[in-house]
Amino acid sequence: MTLPSGLPEHVADEEDLARFLTSSSHYNSISVKPAAFLPNPKNGETSVFRHGAEPLEELKSIAQTEVGPERRIHGAAIVKACVVREAKLEVLSKEPPPRHANIVGWAWAQDDADFGKASQKELAALIAQKANPPLRFSI
Repeated sequence: MTLPSGLPEHVADEEDLARFLTSSSHYNSISVKPAAFLPNPKNGETSVFRHGAEPLEELKSIAQTEVGPERRIHGAAIVKACVVREAKLEVLSKEPPPRHANIVGWAWAQDDADFGKASQKELAALIAQKANPPLRFSI
């Protein structure tokens, strides 16, 4: 099945995923930090866009249209979908907006919140260590 963006519904392992960096605590000069990939506590998902580093202007446009004006964008972390799956998580397309997907499958331990958070941090670290160095731009 094809989505409104023209992309296939299934996110292929070789696809690049862009996680927009909305905090300076999500990266340093040489790497992306695990905090960049942690799930949103409201819905348990990590929002990403199916786009790589190039063309950069298109990536910036997505950031500005879909994440900006509400939040400042410091740049983007780019990682392959297979890296997410190696961490035993899944990437599911979720349009609209165009090209949007979510990383899902994070641990949520109702009985032991500390365990759930520790598990999330561990998986986020696995993804972050294989992400490309952060693309830095400001919107």
